[in-house]
Amino acid sequence: MVSTGAFGQQRQARRSAAATGLPHRHVPLARVADAASVEAARAVAREAAVAWWHANVKACEADPLAPPPLPTETTLAALSPEVIRTAQDFGRDVAHLPIPEAIAALGYLYAQALPQAHRAEYGVYYTPPPLVGRLLDKAERAGHDWRTGRVIDPSCGGGAFLVEAATRMLAAMNGVEPSIAIAALTSRLRGWDVDPFAAWLANLAVEAVALPLATASGRRLGTVAERRDALRTFEDGAGSFDLVIGNPPFGKVKDSPLLRARFARSLHGHPNLYGLFTDLAVHLAKPDGGIVAYLTPASFLAGHYFKALRRLLREHAPPVTLDLVESRKDVFADVLQEVALSTFRRGRRTDQAECAIVRVEPAGLRVEPTGTLILPRDPEAPWTVPRSVDDVAFVERMRRMPARLADWGYRVSTGPLVWNRHKPRLHHTPGKGRIPVVWAEAVTQDGRFVLRATKKNHAAWFEPTGPQDPNIVTRPCVLVQRTTAKEQHRRLIAAEMPADLLVRYGCVTVENHLNMIVPSTVRPPVPIPALAAFLATATADRVLRCINASVAVSASELEAMPLPATADLLTALAAPDPEAAVARLYGVSG
Repeated sequence: MVSTGAFGQQRQARRSAAATGLPHRHVPLARVADAASVEAARAVAREAAVAWWHANVKACEADPLAPPPLPTETTLAALSPEVIRTAQDFGRDVAHLPIPEAIAALGYLYAQALPQAHRAEYGVYYTPPPLVGRLLDKAERAGHDWRTGRVIDPSCGGGAFLVEAATRMLAAMNGVEPSIAIAALTSRLRGWDVDPFAAWLANLAVEAVALPLATASGRRLGTVAERRDALRTFEDGAGSFDLVIGNPPFGKVKDSPLLRARFARSLHGHPNLYGLFTDLAVHLAKPDGGIVAYLTPASFLAGHYFKALRRLLREHAPPVTLDLVESRKDVFADVLQEVALSTFRRGRRTDQAECAIVRVEPAGLRVEPTGTLILPRDPEAPWTVPRSVDDVAFVERMRRMPARLADWGYRVSTGPLVWNRHKPRLHHTPGKGRIPVVWAEAVTQDGRFVLRATKKNHAAWFEPTGPQDPNIVTRPCVLVQRTTAKEQHRRLIAAEMPADLLVRYGCVTVENHLNMIVPSTVRPPVPIPALAAFLATATADRVLRCINASVAVSASELEAMPLPATADLLTALAAPDPEAAVARLYGVSG
């Protein structure tokens, strides 16, 4: 008998292994496939995966065992003998790695070999093993029982999460008869993916985990992963899983009446793939304690588009834990958004979740607890998350702030000019009836307004159709850049649009990469210069960072910023050191 305790030893041995990319001498494999087609990418990845499989069978000292057959609908391109040899060498090379790292390398090879347009359309990003392990550790702490629970990854890709789940399930069945363990794994672990080749790779990976038991029992693992468009067909699995895991695809998806009907409860505006898969996960999890453990962009924490999703989670599956991943560019190539590792539990009756910052380092993960997320009373409001240990007290003070921009007498709108819709009306020289264009470059990093149009496609003048043209701006306001990144020195880049600009020209137009904070009354309680001065402080920037989790600075996030009472703000701005005085309002001293 082969003891399933060996799987626990494998799991412990690879704790410190770093995420695996393509070895340098195999990088041309991805280039060969990318220059051709999806079929070429699959052919390259299959040659590597089959070589890896046979190396694993040999290492188990098992009789020769064929890999699972490819789905009949999978087509492969013809490869040259040289590419085939290189791919097979790659598979044999990664066979020396623990299975999770090997599968990460095979999945990374496949993902990088796919044409870029295909990757973007289907949101294909494979997950490094350390993050998979961290997320499933969090699922355990949330209450999942690997010995008895049913698990599904509804967007399983090449099987990174299924491999980790299978390893833990078999470790939990230590001492169980191999044939019984194989049967339990087959019945309690599921994966779905719209890509038939990815589903095949996932089945290959999970069966490799179970090879010692299959050899001992003479029984092969049944099909775990299947081709399925989970967003179209999930009703047979609704409410039946103890744990829903995965890294769902990122990106926008084509809207349809079917999606609207099935996911209306979580949709506001254009649907996003990972938002739909989060709603799907709530559907699939058991109503009485089912857990969702997902790696997603962090943008659901704030922003207008995700307000319905936040309401859904608040009402049906409140968060248990939430990690923010630092150095996202070192973890996921081409991913611009901040990444979150989140666990949710259906039927939970609490408004608090434990938060942490996770840093991916060569030696493994470094986890820094950052306190508690307390969900706001408004179920659609942004979730304010501490970004460091130093933010814990700061966020607590933010929660007690009594005002919002509306209380100061302002509303936020987007600059009206979408320049590429009005190219014939843009000009590089002044002329009769033409008005200045205010581009995002007019707002400088240090909070000054400099009217200029120096970048490519930036014309200085716009020709309105008349006094009622919707692109015309006639009122003073504060301008805020709509797109910034967390790596920048400031996220909140704002400046007052000078009143004399409007006096001189009568009106201007503002391009839509700027937000406009516009007075909602004739005399707002906080004057425009005071608002601009506040937004220029380091404290205001810190407030925004705690409620923003994407590269976009949205109007809804600006309107949701927790602010001090008007009188307190004006007193602070009149102090000898207004920066320090504003900081003290938020409990920051020194």
